[in-house]
Amino acid sequence: MTSILSKFVQIVKLMEKELHIEGIRTDYRLAALQEDQVEKQPISQFRRWFAEALKAQVIEVNAMTLATLDEAGYPSARIVLLKAIEDDGFVFYTNYNSDKGTEMAAHAKVSLVFFWPDLQRQVRVKGTVSKVDDQTATAYFHSRPLGSQLGAWASPQSSVITNRSILEENLAHVTAKYAGQTVPKPPHWGGYLVKPISIEFWQGGADRLHDRIKYTAINDAWKIERLAP
Repeated sequence: MTSILSKFVQIVKLMEKELHIEGIRTDYRLAALQEDQVEKQPISQFRRWFAEALKAQVIEVNAMTLATLDEAGYPSARIVLLKAIEDDGFVFYTNYNSDKGTEMAAHAKVSLVFFWPDLQRQVRVKGTVSKVDDQTATAYFHSRPLGSQLGAWASPQSSVITNRSILEENLAHVTAKYAGQTVPKPPHWGGYLVKPISIEFWQGGADRLHDRIKYTAINDAWKIERLAP
């Protein structure tokens, strides 16, 4: 067994050398971003970029990294889906009892990252998070496919389970329970609004001279600055 494992490790190391990971590079030359080209409000600028990403048919255009802080003080990041762009921030939905839900309850400061490689663009958001009202969450819940509604009841998100059959049994149970009925929104499920205090727009540039334009909230206004790449 030791001999087999040793050979496997050697093969993996050889593959890594052949991949030449350190040599992977992208030449960014699609566009530039200038201070006099951006909107005065960051949400307006985000909506413009998001529309352009939609037009470019970027895969999973609304996928974003959500970073929270766990109880041990470690950053905790995962991909979630943006579901609304409001004038005051970004909305997504999840289980309140999930790891991210409990972490946001303890620490209301979060970060978001959008990455659209097709356009060589990235958007970074820092802000505070709060729950959306129950009426809004319920309306969105009932707009989801039936399977997603039932899944929200069936999955004890982030809890340890012994095997997948538990999820399948839970799903069968709630499917039978709500057969022919409107599935109610679970009390442990809803939406969050991330209200930004800063938003940075990154446009890839040649020779690593990327364009970085940052908006920072100061009282009721936004300060716009260029950052060195």
